[in-house]
Amino acid sequence: MKKKISYVDLSFFAHATEDSDKVLTAAKNILPSNYVEKVSFSKSILKGEYGNPIILFRSQIREPEVAESLLLNISLNLPLIDKEELNQCLNLHVDGGSLYIRLNKQEAFRGRFKFSQADPIRIRIKFKASKIEEIREICRTIGLLP
Repeated sequence: MKKKISYVDLSFFAHATEDSDKVLTAAKNILPSNYVEKVSFSKSILKGEYGNPIILFRSQIREPEVAESLLLNISLNLPLIDKEELNQCLNLHVDGGSLYIRLNKQEAFRGRFKFSQADPIRIRIKFKASKIEEIREICRTIGLLP
């Protein structure tokens, strides 16, 4: 498994109406507890359409054991219905050897995992494989697909 994942990118926004510490907590909640301290996030201050401050948080996980552990944690906590939906629409989530998934920030803050398109925690998993069937097999092996 460790040789099949190049890295994992995490990114998410904290809007002016949100508590950035709580948003950061939501992202840390998807990380395996034994690796939370090993993952750091960079912070960029952006401006929204009306001049409101938006914070962009980013992290890239290159350590194979941390990346694999993160994916296993997501796999163990993601509802079956989300895994089935991902399986059916996998071609819409894979591009250039990367799998793109989005988790609900509010649910992550509560310690729950659920796919969401609106204002999510964005996760890009870059595989060493580029063919969709190879990526499907890797995702099945780690339990991300049923």
